[in-house]
Amino acid sequence: MIFICVKWKVKPEFAEGWIELSKTFTDATRAEPGNLFFDWSRNVEDPNEYVLIEAFKDDAAEAHVTSEHFKTAQRELPQYVQETPRVRNVQMDGDHWDELGEFKI
Repeated sequence: MIFICVKWKVKPEFAEGWIELSKTFTDATRAEPGNLFFDWSRNVEDPNEYVLIEAFKDDAAEAHVTSEHFKTAQRELPQYVQETPRVRNVQMDGDHWDELGEFKI
């Protein structure tokens, strides 16, 4: 799978509404064939930072970045953020979450 983590620094005046502002993009991405997950979290130390964890089957990421909803997000979402989002993108074996062995319950 292709595993991607993106940090979004949202402008303070839009931080409370970020999930709603990105909802169309989020919903469309989650509906894509090959999307495994697309999940937002908010940084507990910086309320203006959201972290997006997403994954795609190996052959699905290109369809994501060339989709119409991705292009729309490229046009619309930058007005709400402070800076270019930071990203890590890696190819991983499998398409699942492993259990955290150090906290086995």
